[in-house]
Amino acid sequence: MSGQQGDLPHADVLVVGAGPAGAIASQFLAQSGVKVVCLEQGDRTDPRDYPGDKVDSELLEQRAWHPDPDRRGREADYPIDVSESEFSPQMFAAVGGSTILYRGHWPRFLPSDFRVRTLDGVADDWPFTYEDLEPYYDLIDVEVGVAGLAGDTAYPPTTTPLPMPPHPFNVAARRVAAAHNRLGWHWWPGPNAIASRDYRNLKACVHYGTCISGCPNGSKSSFELTVWPEALKYGARLVTGARVSEITTNAAGLATGALWIDRQGVRHRQTADVVILAANSIGNARLLFLSATSAFPHGLANSSGLVGTRLMTHPFASVLGTFDEDFRSWEGPYGQSIQSMEFYETDTSRGFVRGAKWGLLPTNGPLVAALAALAGRDPVMRLSDVRERIGHSAQWGILVEDLPHESNRVVLSDTVKDSDGIPAPKVIARDDDVVKRNLAFQVERAKESLQAAGALKTYVGLGKPTRSHNIGTTKMGNDPTTSVVDQYCRSHDVPNLYIFGASVFPTAAAVNPTPTLCAVTLRAVEHLVGEGRLQPVPA
Repeated sequence: MSGQQGDLPHADVLVVGAGPAGAIASQFLAQSGVKVVCLEQGDRTDPRDYPGDKVDSELLEQRAWHPDPDRRGREADYPIDVSESEFSPQMFAAVGGSTILYRGHWPRFLPSDFRVRTLDGVADDWPFTYEDLEPYYDLIDVEVGVAGLAGDTAYPPTTTPLPMPPHPFNVAARRVAAAHNRLGWHWWPGPNAIASRDYRNLKACVHYGTCISGCPNGSKSSFELTVWPEALKYGARLVTGARVSEITTNAAGLATGALWIDRQGVRHRQTADVVILAANSIGNARLLFLSATSAFPHGLANSSGLVGTRLMTHPFASVLGTFDEDFRSWEGPYGQSIQSMEFYETDTSRGFVRGAKWGLLPTNGPLVAALAALAGRDPVMRLSDVRERIGHSAQWGILVEDLPHESNRVVLSDTVKDSDGIPAPKVIARDDDVVKRNLAFQVERAKESLQAAGALKTYVGLGKPTRSHNIGTTKMGNDPTTSVVDQYCRSHDVPNLYIFGASVFPTAAAVNPTPTLCAVTLRAVEHLVGEGRLQPVPA
């Protein structure tokens, strides 16, 4: 690839991907005086384009701002072959990554999530504990800007306050919380990366209720708004429209940088002493396979044979209750008003291990209400079906834990390529019986919750054609034969290659992964900086 145009100066560290893991890595490395270059295949988004403050927002959310890259078809996206998958994965290529479209839920993993093998005899323990990660959670909460109430009784006791108070409860949240008090079930104000008051670059939430398509008010902590300005202030260099096609290596087996293609099809080379992959679980696995050489014939950093395997997501169900009271339940933040971990921990009497996290969500506007009412009705939808839902409803969103299986995996597609002719990732995945039993159990309990709150009817949405939270594919562990990276996210095979993000998680837990992937990234960056003089680098 000699003679490429526009090659950039050599970097101390190259980061691939400007989503949450890449943003945190770039910020804290740059703050430590490290010369960082980050390559991002997407662009910077313009908050003026977000649909949330527009009259046709619900239609726009189904087009250019849809979370499924194959459905929205933006120039920055690559296709995903899902011909052998039960669902399509959600992701977003942009500065800030999927934080552009996430709901901003900000729960930590629970202590048991790090000890699944010890406690439940399945999957694997993490190579560190909740207590090891706790100080990094605290630091990330401040950087990101989290609103909530410390002291959730589902977690170990803490006196560390969150940066902002929780968002005020709406009527629906008060009704459901009171019902849980009567039932003796856990609930707590939901922590959200959404400002309840002005905070740094964030403005106080004005309750558009459209967080899942970008926040036009600048209230949700999308990382292009909160983390990237800090990274750039300290000197990190960010290159957008840069599609990485290969991680390069030398004869000594060290990473030397990356090859990338710009939007005009011009090929470039970026050299660096250290390479960090932060391109999400699917993108990380894809790049490792694309970087195969004679020395790494099955993919870079893949002597264990585990690259691409153990893909996990968060199977989802929703239970909506309709009430005789007008809650104005389309209003945000979206965001969760309260969360419940009542059925999170394992109880083997239920017939499965692990559990689920519930979050009480807004219930959208007239279009979503109409589509929900139309479902199953042929050919006429009654106006009363819409009226009983819009504003008069409360909804539990349920995330259940997906245990790792090597059969659920990412490979390179034989048939689908991106616009540059590079093989697309292929996802092969299906839910097991444990997930199905867990979902069925949680749905029945959520019905009980809403009925106890006075719901007149309940409606179940079981599963989605798309699935959020891509987790796994480059497992973390101490043993190089059974993991891809060590506890500090460094490749066992390529000692100057690091992999950041939820792809390194040994297990998925049953909560939103972004807080944990940020804390794990910060812990790894601290170690990388502290051990920098011992870090092998190419000559």
